Amino acid sequence: MASNDNKKFDLHLLGRVLSLARPYLTIAMVAILLAILLAPLAIARPRLIQKMVDDYVFVGDTSGLTFWALVIAGLLVVEAICRYAFIYSSNWLGQSVVRDLRVKVFSHINSLRLSYFDKTPIGTSTTRTINDIQSINSVFSEGIITILADLLSIVAVLAIMISTSWRLTLICLTTMPFLMLASYLFKEAVKRSYQQVRTQIQKMNAFLQERISGMRIVQIFNAEPQERKRFAAINADYRKANIDAIFYYAIFFPTVDIIAAASLALMVWWGAQDVARAGGVTLGALVAFPLYLNMLFRPIRVLADKFNTLQMGLVAADRVFGVLDRTDTIENNGDLAPERLDGKVSFKNVWFAYVGKEWILKDLSFELEKGETLAIVGSTGSGKTTITNIINRFYEFQRGDITVDGEDIRSYDLYALRSRLAMVLQDVFLFTGTVLDNISLRDPEITREQVVEAAKMIGAHEFIEKLPGGYDYDVQERGATLSMGQRQLISFVRALVFNPDILILDEATSSVDPETEAVIQHAIETLIARRTSIVIAHRLSTIRNAHNIMVLEKGEVQEFGPHEELVELENGRYRELYEMQFLETAE
Repeated sequence: MASNDNKKFDLHLLGRVLSLARPYLTIAMVAILLAILLAPLAIARPRLIQKMVDDYVFVGDTSGLTFWALVIAGLLVVEAICRYAFIYSSNWLGQSVVRDLRVKVFSHINSLRLSYFDKTPIGTSTTRTINDIQSINSVFSEGIITILADLLSIVAVLAIMISTSWRLTLICLTTMPFLMLASYLFKEAVKRSYQQVRTQIQKMNAFLQERISGMRIVQIFNAEPQERKRFAAINADYRKANIDAIFYYAIFFPTVDIIAAASLALMVWWGAQDVARAGGVTLGALVAFPLYLNMLFRPIRVLADKFNTLQMGLVAADRVFGVLDRTDTIENNGDLAPERLDGKVSFKNVWFAYVGKEWILKDLSFELEKGETLAIVGSTGSGKTTITNIINRFYEFQRGDITVDGEDIRSYDLYALRSRLAMVLQDVFLFTGTVLDNISLRDPEITREQVVEAAKMIGAHEFIEKLPGGYDYDVQERGATLSMGQRQLISFVRALVFNPDILILDEATSSVDPETEAVIQHAIETLIARRTSIVIAHRLSTIRNAHNIMVLEKGEVQEFGPHEELVELENGRYRELYEMQFLETAE
């Protein structure tokens, strides 16, 4: 039963892969027609050679030989052109499908909730988008269409062999059961080894991505020897998987050559006797039969490998479709898309958990009026960042209500809502590209003049101008050539240039050096002016200037109010934090 289910599943999967070629139906039909045309073209040459030997060689008809030689040469040219067109069209089809599918997968990954990225290694997503999708190309370039061409060629060759001499054909085919058995064993063995190769590629991609991204930690803690050993082990497993596949190839192809040689020997042994008999095969047929045998065994020899290529393409397709079929995307059913927001935010009895019933926020309620600044403090894990995540709808809350300007947050169009919000994070992420590109994120509606104006307002223009190339300075990956303060200033300019109505600062000043702190503080004051702002920070000045401060403990509001009130509360949590973290700075 399981076997049948697997066959049905594979057929369904094959149909789903082939449906990807629907936009390119014309080129697919051209490739199929060329595959059908190549079969008779290929067998025409041995047939013509047989005719030349039987009808012209022994009678010494040189003019006839010349004519048919020219015909064969013309057929070779036509076959070469058709084969070129077939190879080009089938590969063009595969690459076009791959191009479209990569865009589709990347777009779908962009729409997934952050919980997917929390659980899925980046290397795995990279493998799905690059390696696995490239394997799907083989379904078209080396799989279904080329298999069809080879099967047609086999049928055509067998038909012409039987029509020439069915006895000689049967003699040649006595070795066929051995060839079929060898092909089946090879197909199954290589299939297993290919699956292992794909698994090891995924492991290697995930390992390399994580270690290269975390190289600073590896080097700080002198973990290079351990990581080299782990990589060597993964690399050894990858090598072994490839060696296993090579071993099966090394056994299979010589075996096929031996079987083909045995078939040829039987053909010569029987054919030589049959030529001498009256009514036996002609000498021309005996000359043509080795060509037929070569044309018969060549596609059979590679057919098992092509079936494996097709199967591995389907395995890769199954993994890719597994990503496309994920339904954990943020639902975007809202239709509200105002050009501006007033910025009034309200949480009412909100409960949220990343996993099951492990609540991070518990019955959380607070209100933030238009233009007000709310500072959130609390110990690590109290739920501060979680609040900002669900306002942006990176995650969906399970219970309660969250409204913006009196409307349920889910009634807004997701992209319209996020376009009116901006976040500045502690860990600033900069992309490879210029400073200008990192600020505007290549939004065509943001001009260079707007970026420069925002940088001047923030106080970042001076340091940007000092960079080689200024705003065209090429930022390396993750901004490695810039200081933490410089990266933070760029992120502030980025937030300002998008002119948000609601601003969120998540520990945006905690890693800044004292020299840069004054500039950063000016940037913060510029950003939060006349904007609804939520600030998660430990800097005294930012918290003291907030309209209200919310103290969170284990996802619950422990204290709420302005700085002056909270600092007066005896045995209050905020007062305790104030005395521990801020009192020395205040004095």
